[in-house]
Parts: sequence; structure tokens; C-alpha cells
Amino acid sequence: MGAFWSGVGGKLAERWAAVALPALMFWLGGLLAWTLARGGPHAWEAPAHWLGRQPAGGQAVILLAVLCAVGASGVVVDRLTGPVLTLLEGYWPAPLRPVRRRLVRRASRRARAAEEEFQALAEAIHDGSATPEQRERYTSVDQRLRRLPTRPRMLPTQVGNVLRAAETRPIDKYGLDAVVVWPCLWLLLPDTVRAELTAARRSLDTSVGACVWGLLFLGFTPWTPWALPAGLAVALSAAFVWVPARAEVFADLLEASFDLHRSALYAQLRWPLPANPAEERVTGRRITTYLLRGLDGTSPTFTSAEPPNPPTTP
Repeated sequence: MGAFWSGVGGKLAERWAAVALPALMFWLGGLLAWTLARGGPHAWEAPAHWLGRQPAGGQAVILLAVLCAVGASGVVVDRLTGPVLTLLEGYWPAPLRPVRRRLVRRASRRARAAEEEFQALAEAIHDGSATPEQRERYTSVDQRLRRLPTRPRMLPTQVGNVLRAAETRPIDKYGLDAVVVWPCLWLLLPDTVRAELTAARRSLDTSVGACVWGLLFLGFTPWTPWALPAGLAVALSAAFVWVPARAEVFADLLEASFDLHRSALYAQLRWPLPANPAEERVTGRRITTYLLRGLDGTSPTFTSAEPPNPPTTP
């Protein structure tokens, strides 16, 4: 039990540090803004004298209250990362739907132009007449298209398209709807894969949290004007650089999980393995329906729950 509680305490300390460190940096920046607004370090003389007159127990309570407030603010922002990421993906409320539709149409036009350019460059690549510049451009356009879903599924933002491409590519390649299948596949993934996915998602959430902290830092602008450019710099850097980059890492790992471990899902559900890519897309769609609402009938015939024993040598 001692080892158990020691391990629990260590995990809680790690989690608290991960949540509270950004909050601590935020509040230290706010204290710096307040200090500059009050004319410099001498603004701390009165609070320091007041704190020094308090008994030791009172000082401990005040310190504990400050730490709890910092941790609580970190927890609040941590809970906001999910809704904020949803907004960054382009899932906006009804009043913004006209803007969303215009941005989706623009993204679709750019995707169509990229596809046409890719096809034109592919002809030169395949017949061997492409110049080095065309080969470089071909690779760049190919990477850009890889981060985009098919046009009917386009979203208005870069982050949204990166994540939706990873979510929808399994259904295009294997017939597996990631939204339906993912909870089952997650339980079958090796521990190392789940650790990598968890770390990538945590990194993505941290970058989203940086965007939130940057916006909140604007609240210190009445005390000092430099809080405005500092907060905007952090928020915009997070929204347009850090979040897209980390979303790409998470998207790659999500797609790779289906590429490498979908056979474990077939085996656990006792479905026969498909024989070719065309058959797999049909099988994947049926598995999606099976997991979502079940199937009637006698097809497919489930495989054995355990692999057959290997033949013995006489």
C-alpha cells in the first residue's frame, strides 16, 4: 500500500506540475505587469511588510491559498482546451455559419487547384521529363494534399482539415469509420503505441492551452501596454504555428494506428481477414455497421476464437 500511494502521489505531482506550470508563468507575467504599473519593485514594500507581520501559520495558509489558486486556474484552462480546439478545427456556432461556408468554399477551390497541379506534375514525373524544380514542387503539393480531406468533408481551418483528413482516411482506405471504430481499436493497441498517442495528444492540448493563456494575458493590458503585443504574439503563434504542427504529429500517429493494427480488430471480433484492398473496404464498412448497431443474418462466419494448434511432427 505504501508503494501504491507513493505511485499515486507521484502521478498527481506530475499532473499538477503539467497543469500549474503554465498557470504559474501566466500569473508571474501578471505580477510583473502590476509591478510596472505601480512604478517598479518598491510597489511590493507594503504587501511584503503586511505579510511579514502575519504569524507563521497565517503565512502558510496564504501560501497554500496562492498555490491552490494557481493550480485551479491551470485546471480551468486545461478544461477549456477541448472546446477551444473544437473552435480551432472550424466547428463554429450557428451565427458564424456564413463565414464558415465561405472559408470552406475557398479551401475547396485551393484543394481543387492543388489536385490539378499535382496531376500535371505527375505526368512529367512519370515520363521522366520533370525538372528538379518540378520534382520539388510535386513533393510539396503531395504533402499539402495529404493534409486535406476529400472536398465534401472540408473544414474552414488548417487544423480542422489536418485532423479530419486523419479521421476520414481510414474509411477511404479500409472502409473503417474512425469515429465508430476508434474506441475498440484503442483497447487493442500496444502500450507503446498508446503512450505515443497520449503524448502527442497532450502536446496538442498544451499548444491549445498556450493559445488560451495568450488571450487571457490581454486582460493585463490596462496595467501595462506591453501585455497586448505579448499576449497576441503567444496566442497567434500557438494558433497558427504550434497547434497545426502538433496536430500533424497526432494525425500521423492516428492514421498509422489503423494502418498497422487494424488486423488486431478483425482478429478480436473474429472476422475473417479480407483477401485484397477492394474486399477490405467492403469488410470495413460492414465492421463499422456491426460495431455501431449490429448485423442480422448468417454472414460472415466467425473465425475460431483461438488459433489452431500447429501440426505435430511425426
